[in-house]
Amino acid sequence: MNKILYMLAVVATLSSCASSYNVQGVSSISALDGSKLYLRALKNNEVKNIDSCDVVHGEFHFAGLLDTVRMANLFMGDESIMPVVLEEGDIVIKIDNASQSVGGTPLNDSLYKFIDRHNQLSNRMNELSHRQSQMLLDGIDEEEIDQRLTAEANAIAAEEDELVTKFVVSNFDNVLGPGVFMMMTSQYRFPILTPQIEDIMSKATDKFKNDPYVKDYYKTAQENEARMSGMDEAAGQSQSASQAPQQPAAPLTNVPE
Repeated sequence: MNKILYMLAVVATLSSCASSYNVQGVSSISALDGSKLYLRALKNNEVKNIDSCDVVHGEFHFAGLLDTVRMANLFMGDESIMPVVLEEGDIVIKIDNASQSVGGTPLNDSLYKFIDRHNQLSNRMNELSHRQSQMLLDGIDEEEIDQRLTAEANAIAAEEDELVTKFVVSNFDNVLGPGVFMMMTSQYRFPILTPQIEDIMSKATDKFKNDPYVKDYYKTAQENEARMSGMDEAAGQSQSASQAPQQPAAPLTNVPE
């Protein structure tokens, strides 16, 4: 009997020490009513279901125990809707036709402040095409339009790079750094190295470098870079020897998408 009571006490103590997440969601999009939503996160290079619930009258709710703070994504079927940090506290998700937001806890507040700023830059970039059309209607010379808008696009791109780099660097040792790094690199068809990525990795802490996604991405990107450099060198030597025009490098094979 004493052993049983002891084990129950241990279980109760462990349960009381475990942290938990609580997600309250509200949506004004009628198409979501009756849908099943999922919280999914990357684990061992596979996307795994963490939790699920139904949307009822525009409301939904997730709750559970946390073994660690983690970045997850809210899915409807196979469609990713938005990122969310699962951390202790009351997390509030709001979805409408104009925007999606997550707040109520420190990391989610920080993430969506960054996302809002990033969206502002994206909107400014998208507006350039509308301005181009308007400038053409105003009779401005095409070469002048190209010069002006290219300069503005480059300035916005540089601002975006700085925003993302600063955010990742300032969050190296929590889930936001690797999480936003994953968002940033997901735009590439396969892992590559860019000046921005090299800059981030040159400043990275050991914890960030050893994040499973970051470690695997950087290793594969370095291998791809070495492979492409080898192709370029081989093509250069072949051209020098034969004086034949250089052919385009063959596409990489067996590179994870």
